[in-house]
Order: sequence, then structure tokens, then C-alpha cells
Amino acid sequence: MNIQQFLNENNVPFTVQTHPDTFDSQHLAQQLHEPGKHVVKTVLLRANHGFTYVVAVLPATHHVDLPRLSEALGHTELHLATAIEIANCCPECEFGVLPPFGSKFAMKTVVDETLAQDEEIVMQGNSRHEAIRMKYRDYYNLERPLMASFAMPTTGVESGHTADEGAHR
Repeated sequence: MNIQQFLNENNVPFTVQTHPDTFDSQHLAQQLHEPGKHVVKTVLLRANHGFTYVVAVLPATHHVDLPRLSEALGHTELHLATAIEIANCCPECEFGVLPPFGSKFAMKTVVDETLAQDEEIVMQGNSRHEAIRMKYRDYYNLERPLMASFAMPTTGVESGHTADEGAHR
């Protein structure tokens, strides 16, 4: 799925920002001089012993609290997916890039409730050097994700940015 094409086909306004390659949401926020709370982090989770996948979407300043998310999903057993699993689930994207549109890849998407407070969000595009800015409301209307409270602020956050290392506890 090409995100720009998908947004254009659905008449959703957005802007594209190119930047040097980034490998996590912290560096994306830094490259764009954007507070991390407005930058979307996507995490692929293996559920039900690998029979399904879930895309968790949360602010870059937070990490996934797996027990809380498991509870929100009916006590589903969750594990972090590997980079290979991400590539297999999203073959149109650059290796390791996971768009926040799980439904377009036949996966459930769950968004942390804190993102609903943002007027605009910034997400990785189909590559490590492309960011897409759009209204949160447009994202929500396209994706229709499950909303839950599962993100916890990452300790040591400075200037609204956070490291992704250890972010998936």
C-alpha cells in the first residue's frame, strides 16, 4: 500500500516532508523538529501465538504497556514481532517501516487514546526518509481503529522526544 496514493484516493489532505533516513520515531521527531507527542510510533505485535498481528499506534514519547494492551484486547497473548515479520506483513514498504494503517494489511489497529487529543499527527511514510502530516480526525475516519489506553510515558523524556530503545516492554 502506498500511503500517499491511499490518502489521495480517499480525498484526505496531507503534506509530505522528506528528511534524512530515520530508524525510529525519536529520530523522526528530531529530524522534523516536532514534539514527540505528535509523532506516531507504530509497533507490530504478534497475537494468538502468531496467528494474527496487531498494529499498536502511540505517541513517540510513550512505550507499549503489553499487559494493559493485552487486557484491552480481551487478555490476548502479545509478543513483539520481528523486523522480518514487519517486512512480510508490509511488503510494499521499506524494510522495517510499518504504517499505522493495519487494516490495509488485514491486521487490527489499536490506537492509544492520548493521540485523539492531537489535531495533527506525523507518521512515517513508506520509506525511512518520508514523513506524512495529516489531521488526526482524518486518520481516525480512514482507519477506524480500536481505541484503548495502553501507552505509558517513557522515562527520561527530554524536550518532548524519547528513545525507542526498550520502548516495547
